[in-house]
Amino acid sequence: RYVVLTTKHHEGFTNWGSPVSWNWNSVDTGPHRDLVGELGEALRESNLRYGLYHSLMEWFNPLYLADKENHFKTQSFVLKKMMPELYDLVLKYKPDLIWSDGDWEAPDSYWNSTSFLAWLYNDSPVKDTVVVNDRWGQGCSCHHGGFYNCADKYRPGTLPGHKWEMCSSLDKLSWGYRSNMNLAEVMDEMSMIEELVQTVSLGGNYLLNVGPTKEGVIVPIFQERLLALGRWLDTNGEAIYGSQPWRVQMENTTDTVWYTSNGPVVYAIFLLWPRDSVLQLSSPIPSPRTQVTLLGLAGTLEWQIVPGKGMLITLPSVLPSPLPQSGWTVKLEDVK
Repeated sequence: RYVVLTTKHHEGFTNWGSPVSWNWNSVDTGPHRDLVGELGEALRESNLRYGLYHSLMEWFNPLYLADKENHFKTQSFVLKKMMPELYDLVLKYKPDLIWSDGDWEAPDSYWNSTSFLAWLYNDSPVKDTVVVNDRWGQGCSCHHGGFYNCADKYRPGTLPGHKWEMCSSLDKLSWGYRSNMNLAEVMDEMSMIEELVQTVSLGGNYLLNVGPTKEGVIVPIFQERLLALGRWLDTNGEAIYGSQPWRVQMENTTDTVWYTSNGPVVYAIFLLWPRDSVLQLSSPIPSPRTQVTLLGLAGTLEWQIVPGKGMLITLPSVLPSPLPQSGWTVKLEDVK
């Protein structure tokens, strides 16, 4: 479980007192606070891992624009601005994760990525614990990195062979806050849960973005969505946290049942409640000792084998009110 803060986006403003970003940082102006440091302390008190997003490029920096004009044959921006900030972030805040971005205009040789990563993994204070993504230069994405992002809102159709992360945004049209956003442009609860479940079933992590206002406030609609996802995880988190992909990720018969596993236990997460309150699962192979429970509900559920059709699970005919209203999980013990 981790949180990733944008320490610097493409416009170059740093959310800590960067020594090479004079008067264009959160200590010299704006809140006059070290936001990177304060959030890091709060997260670690809550036992959450701390990730730092950092844009390699800066849209308006004259040093970067000059290097770009020179077809990236010069490295003034990298040597005087970008690399000093990246080293400063690691040495000062010792992040658990570095989420690199803004790399696509130039090759890794311009950014000095291999030099930095060699230091990070061999000599830095976080060398034994840090994780990085795959955005370190042209052609790097989806090929090199601790975990792959591949593209924003990337959805692989099948189980990838490398650890990956799906980064999504509650605002369907933007990563930053928009004052003119309307409700139809915000992901609903069902969409969040579907993205989370699909991602985890395929072995990925889910990173859900919210853009704060210029005052640093998470607006009520975003709060409501995040709290709803938290309530869902209170009930169904056993099927998500620490889980692994199962031998089958999704039922062939429907796109609304996804599987995860934890050791010998298999979880089937169904996104739509069956009309007759009978859930058909064709993939699990039950045994006489198989037990089925619905997460959030006490007691076991009745089930039966239907030759050639798998197993039929009888769900409660009336949905218990404390359970979430979209997305439910049956826990299967002693199945193959």
